[in-house]
Amino acid sequence: MARFDTNHVAVVTGAARGIGLGIAERLARQGMKVALFDRDQAALDGAVAELRGKGLDVLGVQVDLTNSAEVNAAVATVADRFGKVDFLVNNAGAVRDTRFLKMTDDDWDLVIGTNLRSQFLCCRAVLAGMVERGFGRIVNISSRAWLGGFGQANYSAAKGGVVSLTRSLAIEFAAKGVTVNTVAPGIVDTPLFRTFTDEVQTNLKNTVPVKRIGTPDDIALAIEFFLDPAASYVTGQTLYVCGGRSLSSASV
Repeated sequence: MARFDTNHVAVVTGAARGIGLGIAERLARQGMKVALFDRDQAALDGAVAELRGKGLDVLGVQVDLTNSAEVNAAVATVADRFGKVDFLVNNAGAVRDTRFLKMTDDDWDLVIGTNLRSQFLCCRAVLAGMVERGFGRIVNISSRAWLGGFGQANYSAAKGGVVSLTRSLAIEFAAKGVTVNTVAPGIVDTPLFRTFTDEVQTNLKNTVPVKRIGTPDDIALAIEFFLDPAASYVTGQTLYVCGGRSLSSASV
């Protein structure tokens, strides 16, 4: 059982829907204060209303996570409201799959910016405060696609960068009381997944050794472990949460 209380403050990026919303809800249910970062104001308002309707202590902050000034301002807003940031979960992401020779500059820049630059900016914005207090937990969301995937040169490169960023930060800040780890999800039941045809959903499920699709709560449970203040001897690690799919299956 993770040991969290109302003194703990978490930031979850890309939290207006899907995996990010599931993470934010699970963490808030543990008693901590949670700030949801997202660029979609309408979706963010809906997510905050939903969680507050369940009696959870959350704050929504609209922010372009690829913009340094906006990220710094968003973190300052959380610190003004809650006093600090103990936990950062870098979940925001975007996919624009295409064959490499058809990949445009924009396809590359958008995916690298949303999946990797955003994590760099958010980590940088919270780390000074964590170091000052001698405590912090960062979990960066990668993907099992960092192992490589057809038509995913941009996405796989970004998610591989997340793993390397995590390892470097873990080394640099280990002696400061800050741990940095990665969760690499497989196929997860999200609004995007549900846009696939029934045939595609079934075929994807059959590639998962446990024969089911993951849920946002599966991902949130792994994150909760890394965030636990007691998990101080675990840093720089990548945990696959993919039903065993990273063992042999081709990436998607």
